[in-house]
Amino acid sequence: MGKIVVSTNVSLDGVVQDPDGQEGFKLGGWFDQFTGEDREAWAEILTDEALRAEALMLGRRSDEWFASRWLDRSGEWADKLNNMPKYVVSSTLEQPRWGAGAVLSGDVVAEVAKVKREVEGEIVVYASYQLVRTLIEHGLVDELRLFVFPVVLGNGQRLFDGIDDKLALRLVDVRNIGVGLTFLNYEIAE
Repeated sequence: MGKIVVSTNVSLDGVVQDPDGQEGFKLGGWFDQFTGEDREAWAEILTDEALRAEALMLGRRSDEWFASRWLDRSGEWADKLNNMPKYVVSSTLEQPRWGAGAVLSGDVVAEVAKVKREVEGEIVVYASYQLVRTLIEHGLVDELRLFVFPVVLGNGQRLFDGIDDKLALRLVDVRNIGVGLTFLNYEIAE
């Protein structure tokens, strides 16, 4: 059975909206403030994560975003991401834009549960915060890997906005990344 792992960048106050500033959110672009050691250490962890993963799961907009930025890249990390199977949750898409994969367009909960039963290993969910909320609400997420950026935005879409029930977590790992970032790794406590 597969394990759904949410891996995402988040501000200190939980905002996940528009980290690269390309969505037009007035507080967007907070990710690009962090370069050098922070970005190198962050990339190393994400490369290791990708090399261990069996598949990616994304929402439609995240599939489009990643396709526009990764398809022309090469190297160990890019090759793994570009070639691994992808499951894109969308009611409008017919074919994923970011390489080989399948579109999940029916009953999202049932289709994701089926993927989880069929894929052995980690199914990593990048960005896709609306999808993440749905997966959490229905008990389909097994682990959260949060890359916390030391910036407080005070406004914006937060990772856990709209979650209607308490979510108990168990800390698995915490570490400093570079000189300013923090990595928090939680399992969902049952």
